[in-house]
Amino acid sequence: MRIRKAEIADLDAVERIENAVFSSDQLSRRSLRRYMEVPSTSMLVAQEDSDIAGYALVGFRKGSRKASLYSIAVDAPNAGRGAGRALLEACEAEAARRGCEWLTLEVRADNPRAIALYDKSGYDRTGEEEDYYEDGGSAYRFAKRLGPKT
Repeated sequence: MRIRKAEIADLDAVERIENAVFSSDQLSRRSLRRYMEVPSTSMLVAQEDSDIAGYALVGFRKGSRKASLYSIAVDAPNAGRGAGRALLEACEAEAARRGCEWLTLEVRADNPRAIALYDKSGYDRTGEEEDYYEDGGSAYRFAKRLGPKT
């Protein structure tokens, strides 16, 4: 599995994964394309042979030491094969490379697989937000300090 920066040529695959994985709060094709191009975000893809297995999107605010994981998705045939963990680690590395000290995220409270990944990866649950998603679902907030802990 290779993790790399997303390219416009990946747009069809990323959109397919977005629509297959998320039943609500889906990013539009236009938004996905824009996120591939703007410097305030980094979209990464997990590539297995010639197939895109998943993607992750992390955002950065100028002057902030916190990066935000906006989205991470792995298509069903590749679930459980390490793509999600590899994408998460690559997002952490990209955030650290850009000088961020923290990576934050929200995850659906009814997504035990993702919650387990964040728990195993050293994230701390920092809160809960009811009615966070457009379908009324709740979210847990997580954060991880990047680099050595002091």
